[in-house]
Amino acid sequence: MDKTEETAKEILEIFKANGWTLSTAESCTGGNIAHNITLIPGSSSIFNGGVVSYANEVKMNILGVKSEDLEREGAVSRPVVEQMAKGATKALNTTFAVATSGVAGPGGGSAEKPVGTVWIAASNGTEVISRKYLFGQERKENIEKATLQAFFLLKEFVKK
Repeated sequence: MDKTEETAKEILEIFKANGWTLSTAESCTGGNIAHNITLIPGSSSIFNGGVVSYANEVKMNILGVKSEDLEREGAVSRPVVEQMAKGATKALNTTFAVATSGVAGPGGGSAEKPVGTVWIAASNGTEVISRKYLFGQERKENIEKATLQAFFLLKEFVKK
């Protein structure tokens, strides 16, 4: 069992024990977090669903991200990923949500936000924590690393 699968199972157990529900709002991970949760038997008892919000219109119209923040900060930013996480709890009616937004690569990076830059947030609808990560140049690895870090951040958030 790899670390992602192991951590996803831990999250499932924690959520089941507390009667909590989970949703995801994923941009750069493209549904990989939801995929890894739903690989686990019994995940339907805690996982309501996810939004793959690649387009800014989806971030705004479904997750409630403010257009001003997208224009000013860009999609790969703290305010946007935090609003994505909060918005997912509301849109999907869950106790907690985790969100990702980043530059998976190999293109699309800039000096300010190079390939491998990923923002991850976890929220309970009101409180939120977020972190910025800088992974590497490889798209698949960036998606896998962001998924694992999202699980770690979510676990940290629900344990406090």
